Parts: sequence; C-alpha cells; structure tokens
Amino acid sequence: MPPCLLSLLLPFLTLLLPQADTRSFVVDRDHNRFLLDGVPFRYVSGSLHYFRVPRVLWADRLFKMRMSGLNAIQFYVPWNYHEPEPGVYNFNGSRDLTAFLNEANKANLLVILRPGPYICAEWEMGGLPSWLLRKPKIHLRTSDPDFLAAVDSWFHVLLPKIYPWLYHNGGNIISIQVENEYGSYKACDFSYMRHLAGLFRTILGDKILLFTTDGPEGLKCGTLQGLYTTVDFGPADNMTKIFNQLRKYEPHGPLVNSEYYTGWLDYWGQNHSTRSIPAVTKGLENMLKLGASVNMYMFHGGTNFGYWNGADEKGYFLPITTSYDYDAPLSEAGDPTPKLFALRNVISKFQEIPLGPLPPPSPKMMLGPLTLHLDGSLLAFLDFLCPQGPIRSILPMTFEAVKQDHGFVLYRTHLVNTFTEPTSFWVPNDGLHDRAYVMVNGVFQGVLERNMKHRLFLTGKMGDKLDVLVENMGRLSFGSNSSDFKGLLEPPLMGHVVLTQWLIFPLKIDSLVKWWFHIQLPRRSQPSTSSGPTFYSASFPILGSVGDTFLYLPGWSKGQVWINGFNLGRYWTKRGPQQTLYVPRPLLFPRGTFNKITLLELENVPPRPQIQFLDKPILNSTLYRTYLYSFSAGEQMELSGH
Repeated sequence: MPPCLLSLLLPFLTLLLPQADTRSFVVDRDHNRFLLDGVPFRYVSGSLHYFRVPRVLWADRLFKMRMSGLNAIQFYVPWNYHEPEPGVYNFNGSRDLTAFLNEANKANLLVILRPGPYICAEWEMGGLPSWLLRKPKIHLRTSDPDFLAAVDSWFHVLLPKIYPWLYHNGGNIISIQVENEYGSYKACDFSYMRHLAGLFRTILGDKILLFTTDGPEGLKCGTLQGLYTTVDFGPADNMTKIFNQLRKYEPHGPLVNSEYYTGWLDYWGQNHSTRSIPAVTKGLENMLKLGASVNMYMFHGGTNFGYWNGADEKGYFLPITTSYDYDAPLSEAGDPTPKLFALRNVISKFQEIPLGPLPPPSPKMMLGPLTLHLDGSLLAFLDFLCPQGPIRSILPMTFEAVKQDHGFVLYRTHLVNTFTEPTSFWVPNDGLHDRAYVMVNGVFQGVLERNMKHRLFLTGKMGDKLDVLVENMGRLSFGSNSSDFKGLLEPPLMGHVVLTQWLIFPLKIDSLVKWWFHIQLPRRSQPSTSSGPTFYSASFPILGSVGDTFLYLPGWSKGQVWINGFNLGRYWTKRGPQQTLYVPRPLLFPRGTFNKITLLELENVPPRPQIQFLDKPILNSTLYRTYLYSFSAGEQMELSGH
C-alpha cells in the first residue's frame, strides 16, 4: 500500500479500534448510578460458566443471552480447573479463558469477572485446588502463609492474562469481584481480604472497579473499605429490607444484586428445584424500577461434567447433581424456556432488546434401547488402573496424601482373624469420605456412606482379601467449608479389631477409558453375580442425523459414564432426582462412525443391561424416597451460596 494512501486511511482505521483512553466504568455516588464512558449505565446481566459448557457451544449460549436483552455476563474462574498441580497451568481448549472473553466480546456482552480465589459455584472444593490439602494443617481462605503463597502464585499467572481485557484497556471486563461471599465464612479474616485487594490493585491498577458480594447476613465480614459492596438475594426475599441493609455499608452509589436467583441447585436424593416464572419476573421488574443493576444467577446453568460437582454440608453431606440446569432461563441443553421469554419481556420495558428472534431449540435425538456388554469387574483391571502399583502403608492414607484429586482409590488388606459370625465393619469418627464399595475375595458385600450408612456385617476367614473402593463424591463447596479430605480418614474396624497393613491403589480410570476407547481390551471372565464395581460398554452407530440427547439408564444403580472417552459425569438412577445425563451433540460421531459408551456401575446391574437416549431430560424423579432429606424451603436457601 502506498504511504500516502495509508496516511489517508489511518484516521478511519483508528476509529475502528477501541479508544482505550476514553473508556471508563465508574461509580457515580452523587447520582447512585454507574457511568460507562461518562454516560449513565445500568447492567442487566446473567451468569454463565464456561467450565460447564463445551467450548464449541460458548458462542451459541452467549448469542442467546445477548438476544435475551442482557448487556453483560458474569462468570467465575475456578482455580482448580486451571492449575491441576502446583505450578502446572492449563488454559487450553475448554479452559481457554481468553477465547471465552473474546466470544463474549463478539456477542457484544460486557463482563463482570469473579476470579476468586474461592468461588463456591457448587463446584468441587469451591474452585480451590485439592492439592492445597497436601499440607493437612492449612487454613483455607485466611491469611495463613501457606494459603497466601499459593494464592499469590496463582494470581500472578491469572491476573496478567486478565489485564488487557479490562474495559479501560480496550477490553470488556467492567468490574472484578474480590473473593466470594466471604461474610458467610467463619474465619472473618480482614487481613486476608486486605491482602487480596492489595494484590488485585498491584497487578490490575487503580482504574478497575473492585467489588464484593454477600448475602444480607454476610455483609459484616464480607465487605472491605475501598471495595464496592453488592448483595445477593432471590425472588422470595424482601428486596426493600435487603437494599436498606446494603445502604448501611454502601450509602451512595448504584444498588446491585450480584446474584438474583432464577432457580436453584439440586442435591442427590432431593426434588429438582424450581422457581416460578411470575415470582422471578416480578422480582426483576421491581429491582429495575429502582434503577438497580442486576445479575441473574444462573441464566444458563450447564453441566458438572466429570467429577467437578461440589457438595454442601448441614449436619450431613449433600453432594450436588451432575446436571446444573438450575431451572435457568436457558436450559441445560441451551434451549430458551418460557422463563427466558418472560424475563426478556421485563427487560424490554427498561432497555432496548436486540432485534431478531431467538434461535429455536437445538435438534434432539432419540436412540435405543442399546444393550451393554460386560467388560469385567473393576478389580480385574487393577493392573491397568494403577500401573505403577500400590502404595504400602500400615494405616490408610487420604486421597490428598496419595495425590489423587478426583475419582476413586482402592484400599486393600487381608483379614488377620477369622470371623464366622457376621461382624460389624465400620469406620470410626465418620472417617469415610464419601462412599465405600466393600468386597471380600472379590464378592460385593455392600456400601458404606458418609453420614448415612455406617456399618456392614461381614464374615471371613484369616487371609481373606478385603477390598474397599472409596469414591470422592465432590469436596465441600459451601457450608462448614472446612478442609474436606477424601478417602479413609481413619483405619476401619472389624468388630473391635483395627485393620492395618493396607495396599492403596490410586485409580486412573479416565486414562484407561480413553485408551480403551481406541484399543479393545479382551473381555474378562463373567462374574457370577452382576454386582459391585463393574465395567460395561457398547459401540453404536448413529444412522440418522445427530442431535443433542439425554442418556437414560433405567434400572442401573450408581456410577460414572463416558461417551467416546469423554467423562459425562455421575449417574445415580437409584437415588435421583436426575435420571438422564445431557449429551451435547458435538460429543457424538456422525453417520458411519461408531460411538462408544462406557459405564462403571458401582452397585447393581439391571437384569437387562440396557440404556436409551431420549429427546427430553428427566430431572425430577426421586425413586427411593427413603433417602430424601427433609427441610423447609427457607432452610434449603440457607444451605448454599455461590
């Protein structure tokens, strides 16, 4: 290009670029509002978690959120998703944070970022990496030097990645939350909060708006001078009362509800949570009439794939389901719901909605029933599952001590006495975290469960092999939030005899399944009974068009399932409420290629080992109601924060 032509075009090219020096997002305390580039601004935002949605579907979900009338999105950054081992970082594929920010930018959505370090989010350990617990005496979310050293190291990697995306730098991040609902945590350590605020300012500068979020009861310990105070509450709460409480801590500036609950989470063994459309829309309209800025939690919930679900505790352990549908305006499969259209109608009264219709629901697919074939018991694959061999220890060691973050560990010992009468096998001090599948000489005896089922009665001879397969059901993400170690925290007893001399096998089940997916292992000998931890699989073609679908496992008990080597997550048909697992279309191979499904059934296989793919989810069917925990709606709302 000739230099003279370039000089003529330069002014026009400059107009196309974001003008960083003119961009600003600030609090106007005199008029109780935000200013975006000097103009009064209010955000109507929705929560979406990139880590709960396959990367290829990010653009679809973000476009639908923009077309719903939102002008911003809010999302967490889970530390444990990006730093699986100390000093080892992963920002590739579905962990590519920069790519997600870019997709939000393409969708014309501003970003409210919540980088933690703790996030709750019903995510494994609230986003904190479980390797922190390799120092057993660490005090999480405090100014404990061990915790702060890990946090500082992480944020010196994360925050520089975020810096170019700050709004005043030409990006789309208008504000950043420090910690998360810290007022709900027992520590109330202001020096910790001051340390975080200082760290954010040092790396990100003084221009970015930093804020805190707490429920109304958490404002005392969750707020900090210099950080803008916001609250969270749902449709059933008293808006006027809560905003008045907020004004005690933030007398001037815009009112902000950072988490307005469109639905709620689900626990295994309880009913599927819903929030009525009239209640949700009325609450939103009332807040918008006040001029408040609002983020709807969740606008699209997504899925806890793999082992990533968190858990709550309120006197007992409450693991969260694989589905994070949340009764949100966009369903787990990303489809607009009647709630979305009702909320869009409310938003249109206060700000312009993008022109054009929302995309229709994605095509859905039905298939089956398919018969699965037995591959063999888990014990038969032990050499593949733990190729390095077991760890020997007099007493059992925790998952953290053997560096197993998720999944399963097998504990093996041999009986040193003969027990001719049924004898109590148990773990004292509720020292089983979280479920144990017990076998004697390879024969399944039953299940022990944290807070629920404490004893099995076993017989056996001296020298008999005792195997205890322990499942991590997800570390606490809220509640007591104490360090939630996994595995056998105490040595088990047979009667009054302490069992010692353990072989400990950390199992690499996902690695085996991925390898297995490419190389068919020989079928193992058929066990005499179809019970206990057992692998089943099937290969199948899709002859018609491929669509989103929902895996239904009627008659199966509990386990883990993989499609084409991808860990879909946990199923627990026996307990519910979730009966189907969402299978996004991109996980499936189209016509002419075989797909492979692999199940690890942990308890009992149905007489006909079949599965089906449905075109609709079943999220509210609790089959065994004896497991239902009972509390009032008010108590349930207290159980979890985000």
